[in-house]
Amino acid sequence: MALAECSFSEDQFREAIAELQEPSLAGADWQLLVDASGITIYRLLDQPSGLFKYKVFGVLEDCCPALLADVYMDLDYRKEWDQYVKELYEKECDGKTVVYWEVKYPFPMSNRDYVFIRQQREMEVEGRKIHVVLAQSTSVPQFPEKSGVIRVKQYKQSLAIESDGKKGSKEWSSKFLKRHSKSLSELPQEIIRKTRRNSCIFGSITIH
Repeated sequence: MALAECSFSEDQFREAIAELQEPSLAGADWQLLVDASGITIYRLLDQPSGLFKYKVFGVLEDCCPALLADVYMDLDYRKEWDQYVKELYEKECDGKTVVYWEVKYPFPMSNRDYVFIRQQREMEVEGRKIHVVLAQSTSVPQFPEKSGVIRVKQYKQSLAIESDGKKGSKEWSSKFLKRHSKSLSELPQEIIRKTRRNSCIFGSITIH
């Protein structure tokens, strides 16, 4: 479900589109993690905060941008294929739609959970149709922290998808979050495995 138009600024959407057109990796110590199956993944550690930022670039054949965006936004569908989801749902809180997501971790690790807002827009730039999804952590009293579950409080994501000029999709995604918060269903092995199956699931993975 998309949020109200005021959730994110126009500049934030334009920044995501700019990265899709020309990835920005200069001026920082980006580490190449994966370059396989048409997918490239970079990681950057922010030393003062201990946060990781990931950038993912790739092309998915045989999966159109509109379908990819729809699958990404479909929380119910994610619960069907992501075995690490414990809870995942939307709730109206003070006039905005907030997503709650708890991710299962194996013993002795604690589960992680996220509380965030998100917004999807379909934009046109120089004749190109681009789907953009933005998300970031929020704090609302309706979702207090749970005992024994680690709350990821600094989650931020940008996602931009456009046609590859054929039947597939070209995608860019950026994520910023705490070092310990990477989900078991995410970077990087799951991305490689799923993209090798030519699955649209890659677009629905939030690339934490």
